[in-house]
Amino acid sequence: MIFKYKGIDEFGKKVSDKIEAQSLTEAKAKLKAKKIIYQSLEESSSFFGGFNLSLFQYRIPPKELSALSRELAMYIASGITIVSALKIVQTHYEKNKKMKLFLTTVSTHLDEGKDFFTALDMQSVVILPEFYKQSIKVSESGGILDEVLLELARFLKEQDRIAKEIKGAFAYPSFMIVVSLLMIAFMLAFVVPQITGIFESMDQELPHATQVVIGMGDFFNEYFTTLLGGASIVIALFMVLKKQSYKFAYAIDKLLLKLPLFGSLIEKSELARFAYIASLLTRSGVTFVQTINLSANILNNKVIKELFLDASKKVVEGKHLSAALNNSKTKIDNAFVQSIALGEETSQVERVLTNISELYFEENRDKISMLLTLLEPSLMLFVGGSIGFIVAAMLLPIFSMSIQ
Repeated sequence: MIFKYKGIDEFGKKVSDKIEAQSLTEAKAKLKAKKIIYQSLEESSSFFGGFNLSLFQYRIPPKELSALSRELAMYIASGITIVSALKIVQTHYEKNKKMKLFLTTVSTHLDEGKDFFTALDMQSVVILPEFYKQSIKVSESGGILDEVLLELARFLKEQDRIAKEIKGAFAYPSFMIVVSLLMIAFMLAFVVPQITGIFESMDQELPHATQVVIGMGDFFNEYFTTLLGGASIVIALFMVLKKQSYKFAYAIDKLLLKLPLFGSLIEKSELARFAYIASLLTRSGVTFVQTINLSANILNNKVIKELFLDASKKVVEGKHLSAALNNSKTKIDNAFVQSIALGEETSQVERVLTNISELYFEENRDKISMLLTLLEPSLMLFVGGSIGFIVAAMLLPIFSMSIQ
């Protein structure tokens, strides 16, 4: 639970902040340990019809978590303790209340004698990736916390960069598709019906193209709101089913992997993410079975995720990961399986995983660049062709009249 308090600190300065605790008694004890004399102490207020905002955990953006990890790594490498490093970092988040509360909570747990991993695991202010916490756990026991934090910072920054590149790359094509569909729908629903009145007085058969456009115009004019509402319901239903039904989400992910070009992009993107985080965890000293499970849990595609989770069970039984992947019903890129097999034979799995991730990230970057190069002119042709067809179909009867 989150408690807010007002009081006076050990220097006689008035303070007003929030603190995380399991109960009011624990909150009082924590304030006493921080040498704060509280004047008021109560659980965070409820808003929006009784919903407690403290129940909604903050998910730290990858870029922000990367910056935090890098800063902590820098301080620890300089010889500063993790407790002192966190207190320094807290001053940089005065405007971000959630992050400040998160860092304060972790610092409080550390002051109570807990290690960094336990402090991160016990706090409930923010949601941290499981692989992140497990890397911290292993690195603390191995005395390489600063190195692992720096590796985590690099990984998170790379993931954020890739996500932004993909979003930025598809922003223009997505905009063009939406605008073109809206333009075509507007012409069919509102413009075409205005022109069709001219052809009603004509005592001649209209060209097939004109009949098709008029028919589409009448359909859109009559059912435009129904189509719009239906599309909204279908999209909402799709999103709910994908979130609530595992079977439905699995079927969609399986279908995505079978799409030409896009299926390969999705598969290699997921394999690259798995390889990168697996190499990081292996380098941190996490056991191989745990590495497979943690790396699989960061994947978005449920088909590939389930493939690796099933493979980890075979690894527990004594099989190699490459053999488990090769014997699975779900087939993935053979080059990935062969590379893993080579790494297992030479005891260089960590290095092979790093190389695979770099190779797949680079390959996907080139494919996306090529796809966008072809997509932009294709969209322009689609928009121009569609509108041109509608205009031509409307002009054909007029040309026929002038010829006669």
